Amino acid sequence: MSTYSFWHFKTERYSIEKVIEHAAAIGFDGVEILHRQMVDESPAYVTKLKRMAFERGLALPMLSIHQDFVFPEAAERDKMIAHTVGCVELAARLGIPCVRLNSGRWKTIKSFDDLMKVKGDEPAIAGYTEQNAIDWCVESIRKCLPVCEREGITLALENHWGLTTNIETLLKIHKAVASPWLGINMDTGNYPGDPYAGITKLAPQATIVQAKTYYGGGEWYTLDLDYPRIAKILKSAGFKGWVSLEMEGKADPLGAVQKSYDVLRKAFA
Repeated sequence: MSTYSFWHFKTERYSIEKVIEHAAAIGFDGVEILHRQMVDESPAYVTKLKRMAFERGLALPMLSIHQDFVFPEAAERDKMIAHTVGCVELAARLGIPCVRLNSGRWKTIKSFDDLMKVKGDEPAIAGYTEQNAIDWCVESIRKCLPVCEREGITLALENHWGLTTNIETLLKIHKAVASPWLGINMDTGNYPGDPYAGITKLAPQATIVQAKTYYGGGEWYTLDLDYPRIAKILKSAGFKGWVSLEMEGKADPLGAVQKSYDVLRKAFA
């Protein structure tokens, strides 16, 4: 279960310690930590989370972070590279083997809410092309890889709203980087069109999966995803990795997470 399931950025930050307790009580195998949900990165806090998970028999499979490599200015990209490297080192301290990676976006649509209204279809900055953005992402990711290899941390590039909303763009970046330390985080809900077509295309490349549910209606949109169908697609593709719940609905989180757990356990049994 992702800690994001209990906090969608719109309310007071929900304690990761509480999420770990909920995950153990419900029966999850692990907890994916949303970086922005952490109180700080102090040794005391980091080791507390690590100890709490261990005592409850929970793995910590992924740290989900935010960064943006779609900047014409190299200095801005360098800031994002430094942030990503710092988070890779943080993941190593937590004993987490994977870090969720974003490509970023053009930011010509200022509000994320407005970006959702057009399903991630954002125009490029005047004078630049998508290939420019792809090149910036590839170069930036490559600069992070030596630290990934040193620490044993895999980056997982997500089909997230922005440049990698387009699955073909995501696959171009992944192929161009061409490293075993860059995988793909396949989100089941982030598709501008038919989700099953997108899932089928990404499944053979997926390193880890984030499974969306929308109880109470989604924060930005709502999908009624067929998880038995999705499980069959992933099985046919030979996927054997983690499936991490992201409950993105407006319903009471604890009840909605329990319902989501039941759906996913049954579908992936």
